[in-house]
Amino acid sequence: MIRHIVMWKLRDKADATMLKERLEALNGCIPGLIQLQVGIDFLQSPQSADLVLVVDLESRQALDIYQQHPEHQAVVPLVKAAAVSRTVADYEV
Repeated sequence: MIRHIVMWKLRDKADATMLKERLEALNGCIPGLIQLQVGIDFLQSPQSADLVLVVDLESRQALDIYQQHPEHQAVVPLVKAAAVSRTVADYEV
């Protein structure tokens, strides 16, 4: 299993709820996606990310499918426009 984690700092924290909803809508839409969770930071410390995505996928191939899938690609421009920075980690579980 592969875990894909992405954390963003947002230009406007008010966008977090909309982005959470759009990302969570990917659950059940993409082959090989086991689970997708999105969290909004509540501490709001200088070190905190504003939004975090945790995706569990069946395999590395499923990660490739997820990243190229049209449903995922439709959300990418929204997140890019809202984000100031992005950090990502992918690892085997």
